Amino acid sequence: MSPPPLLAVRRLEYAYPGGIVALHGLDLTIERGRKLAILGPNGSGKTTLLLHLNGTLRPGGGEILLDGRAVAYDRRVLDQWRRRVGLVLQDPEDQLFAATVGQDVSFGPLNLGLSEAEARQRVGEALTALDIASLADRATHNLSFGQKKRAAIAGILAMRPEILVLDEPTAGLDPQGVNQLLEALQQLHEAGTTLVFSTHDVELAYGWADQVAVFHDGTVLAQGDPDAVLGDRTLLRQAHLQPPLLLELAQLLEAGQGEPGRPQPRSREALLARLRERLRDRSA
Repeated sequence: MSPPPLLAVRRLEYAYPGGIVALHGLDLTIERGRKLAILGPNGSGKTTLLLHLNGTLRPGGGEILLDGRAVAYDRRVLDQWRRRVGLVLQDPEDQLFAATVGQDVSFGPLNLGLSEAEARQRVGEALTALDIASLADRATHNLSFGQKKRAAIAGILAMRPEILVLDEPTAGLDPQGVNQLLEALQQLHEAGTTLVFSTHDVELAYGWADQVAVFHDGTVLAQGDPDAVLGDRTLLRQAHLQPPLLLELAQLLEAGQGEPGRPQPRSREALLARLRERLRDRSA
């Protein structure tokens, strides 16, 4: 018998004051050790769902299961839950509040009751993982936007969550900042952290995630392998999304000479390698 998913959402319902329905009948599964992209246009319910994943919001209906067991909302359970599921908000200004980066990142570990020595060790590890150790004594208000993003992630990472949930992690970053952040997150993933991130960028979801979940009007239209889900044009039209360009180009390249079972290229480099291969075959 296979173990239950690390975190799961079943038939979730939520409405904001005034009767504004944000989620209805939403199902989502988060498998241990995966990178899950929650993909959808603005207003589709992505952020609302993320705020449920660590208990910030309490559902109006349905349930959230951690290791197969429905969670409760008393203080003891919430504290344990938030130690396991860390949430990084889209705007780092909403999370950074201490005078310096080091002080901000140390807040979580000290709040867990760790000794100063243990907290200092965790802070050092988190800053190193996000490649901002040199900024430990920098005032948080003097950071660039990209540095603030990484500092906010480091503050959550220092609490050593099993699942790191990120709301639009690449929003507002230039291409270099995106690459630096994704490299840091990839290292965290390879060290065992399960990653869940929301985005409206189909290219990012296709090229980087292990699984994607497509949102529309507060529910999940589909969850699964990026090739299958993002290759479904009817589904994407329903969610007001365009297919990823890499996938479209790969499908054109393979038209009429596809190899069943061969995975599609998921990066620019892989697509160029496939194209060179095709050109060599034709010239041989």
